[in-house]
Amino acid sequence: MEEKDGGSGFKEGCNNMFENSLTAFNMFVCDDTLLCNFPKCRTKLSSFAWVTACSHVFCDQHGSDAFSRSPAICPACSSTLSGKLDTVRTELSPSEEYKAMVLAGLRPDIVLDISARALAFWSYQIHQERMYQEYSLSRAEAQLKQMEKVLSQQNQSRELELTTMRGEIASLKKVMEEYKRKYSEVSERLMERNRQYQKLQGLYDSLRLRNMVVGGGERDVLTQPGHQDFNSGVARQGSPQRSPQFFSTGPDGDGRFFSCLETNGPRTFFQFSSPSRDRGPLLMKKH
Repeated sequence: MEEKDGGSGFKEGCNNMFENSLTAFNMFVCDDTLLCNFPKCRTKLSSFAWVTACSHVFCDQHGSDAFSRSPAICPACSSTLSGKLDTVRTELSPSEEYKAMVLAGLRPDIVLDISARALAFWSYQIHQERMYQEYSLSRAEAQLKQMEKVLSQQNQSRELELTTMRGEIASLKKVMEEYKRKYSEVSERLMERNRQYQKLQGLYDSLRLRNMVVGGGERDVLTQPGHQDFNSGVARQGSPQRSPQFFSTGPDGDGRFFSCLETNGPRTFFQFSSPSRDRGPLLMKKH
């Protein structure tokens, strides 16, 4: 009966081991390295690790810090680990001697039970990692959708701003063309005014030069004797004679109107003789 029970247990353990292996394979067990279950760590485990009865594993650093207090609290699920074997520090790469002796002497069903529990622990870790990766993926996809939405809104606003700026640029180009046209017109007007100014300046210089020449000639004529005074219309002689001087009639009824500078001195109006009186005796003497 014991042999039958042992054989049936061995067969059942083999079946369980096969099922666990198949489950682990179905969970895409591609990487044989576990990760630290500490939320902010998640480093690959090597050499030594801390395993718990709640099927979590931690690196040597965080496991030593978390399980050094009593009672110990699991950093992953906050479970209380008060038992002596609830936390165990194990070597992840045991030696061949350890592998040869750790299960030696145990019945096959115990060996299979231990192996099944170890595979269950491994499967849980793979499932947990898969759930974490799926959660991270969904979170990343949600962030990506949110970022795409924000990007789409920003692109729309940028397109509107770009359209507005293009319209402003077009209007500014029109204004610039208008200013260019006005500038060309003003430049042409300024050049025309400059030409007129140069022409007037040339005429002014020629007239001033002519006036200077004419003024110099008049001064030369005035210094010569017997010149003609164009302003008064009276011929001036070279001899030092003065023109008749006119006097106003005084209160005493003096009949002098003008006097001549002669050798005999000034004479009155009645002292002038007519030409017939002066020439009569001469004619008589000839006869």
